[in-house]
Amino acid sequence: MEIMKTWLDEFCEKRLPHGDVEKLFRSCFMNTIETTVEFPEEGDTYVFTGDIPAMWLRDSSAQLIPYLNLAKEYKEIRAMFSGLLKRQFRYILLDPYANAFNKTANGHGHKDKTKQNDWVWERKYEIDSLCYPLWLACRYYNETKDSEPLGEPFIKALNTVLEVFETEQRHNERSDYSFIREGEYAQDTLPNNGKGDEIPYTGMTWSAFRPSDDRCVYNYLVPSNMFAVVTLRGVAALGKNIVPAAVAKRCVSLADEIDGGVTRFGTVNHPDFGKMYVYETDGKGNNLLMDDANVPSLLSLPYIGYCKLDDPVYLNTRKFILSEQNPYYFKGKCASGLGSPHTPKGYIWHIGLLLQGLTARTKEEKREILSALRATHAGTFFMHEGFDKDDPSRFTRPWFSWANSLFAAFIIENQADLADLIA
Repeated sequence: MEIMKTWLDEFCEKRLPHGDVEKLFRSCFMNTIETTVEFPEEGDTYVFTGDIPAMWLRDSSAQLIPYLNLAKEYKEIRAMFSGLLKRQFRYILLDPYANAFNKTANGHGHKDKTKQNDWVWERKYEIDSLCYPLWLACRYYNETKDSEPLGEPFIKALNTVLEVFETEQRHNERSDYSFIREGEYAQDTLPNNGKGDEIPYTGMTWSAFRPSDDRCVYNYLVPSNMFAVVTLRGVAALGKNIVPAAVAKRCVSLADEIDGGVTRFGTVNHPDFGKMYVYETDGKGNNLLMDDANVPSLLSLPYIGYCKLDDPVYLNTRKFILSEQNPYYFKGKCASGLGSPHTPKGYIWHIGLLLQGLTARTKEEKREILSALRATHAGTFFMHEGFDKDDPSRFTRPWFSWANSLFAAFIIENQADLADLIA
């Protein structure tokens, strides 16, 4: 869009000196709109993830975030967001247990043993997949005050999300979701013949998979439950002219139940870090202490709006995450940062570095993050999924729009301090 190019030129002229950071920002800012956004018809927006020709509810929401600051001023940008939100709501109504969808009902994607739908690329149930469109809707409305995409389909999708979250609070008793994958990636199959392990009610809501699309070890995924709390409270705060009072009340009640579960079951007292959040729990005393670069993560909690940057439990958790006691924090010759079990051991994620920068409290840490980003794009001037901690020329996913968009968001978020951060 010419609007974005004009805005980009003005931003760079004002905020960025000519150099590698400007080139990196220009490449990353335009990547999503130039390569992954399609308009199948008027009023409709399809956003695929990059090198995979499918639309994730999570990724498509995150990919457009850097453009939010333009939406209030430009009707074309509002139309793009509106079209995406409406498509996301349609997808949720088609199958709220799916994480990724086709542009049309073409039957492409994974063929797993679960309920099939020609619209669905992959049917991995993940809490965050249902949160992201609602989170984006709240951010869009709060930025623009445009309620046009938040009509009846939005309320139907919201009620569907509430029904699923409530059902999955008691997964073993109430849910008919199951997932079996055969072949090379059979490790994605849920135990108990695809149904999942038996776990008790905690107040939290069950998830089969993480934002990485990897299978959970313990199915109360704490950062995703926190994201649900933020999202449900955000939707309720939109007001009765958008969300009926009874629906808003249901959102708040469910958010309180989930948050109560997080408070009761989602923390441990670590001998080195003190009280901190766990990544996953089964509600029976088994906890997984780690963090993953994908968002929502424990590192991202202030970014998604769950807590403040100076929250004591978060700060303890952050110290653990950015230490080698976290099995997915890697230190190398070229960079140190958060990785993921989704990629090879020793691979740092640009998204992990960016979330560290977006949750940093000092310019010094932000400067270190920007320096690491500048040193690890392997001459491509794009962000990647993961890169080898000792050799950034070895990386996964050369075309990963979410990572590029998050870099653009990091620069925009820190625009007032760029001169200091680049120096």
